[in-house]
Amino acid sequence: MTSRKPRLGRSFWFAVALLLMGCGIAQAQELEGTWRLVMRKLPDGKTQAPPAVLGVYTDYKGLQNLNVFWHTPEGKPAFVSRISTYKLSGTEYTETLLVTAMDDGSGKPTAYNLTGATESTPVTREGGRLAFKLPFGEPSVVVEGDKFTATMEGQFVDYWERVH
Repeated sequence: MTSRKPRLGRSFWFAVALLLMGCGIAQAQELEGTWRLVMRKLPDGKTQAPPAVLGVYTDYKGLQNLNVFWHTPEGKPAFVSRISTYKLSGTEYTETLLVTAMDDGSGKPTAYNLTGATESTPVTREGGRLAFKLPFGEPSVVVEGDKFTATMEGQFVDYWERVH
């Protein structure tokens, strides 16, 4: 009888490949999906919920769309709508604006941005928690599973939940 050294079989390497692919899929899925704005907390401690504030945010395969509607403190309707591309790596979030439309409720015409600007920001990860500041002077985001918060200092904290 001859002695054979144990070899790592195909099953082992297949399992390793699945595990590594799963890690990449999990990273991409941290943002992917459709998110609904469930509540906005204002600096004075007041909260707004639909229909006073409405928001839908969709991320899918590097393309995103954000639509948020609210009322200013004076009761004027306001909204922001954005379409962009994004890339999330282990250490960085990069976004390229395709089009942004914003009506701040001031009575001025809607402002449009079609510059195609690209910016990146660092990402931090702790366990299942993902945190980064959105580019272009936008809120800081913390994603934990199917919930995330978007904080714009001195303006609001938005609470979102993944619906799909």
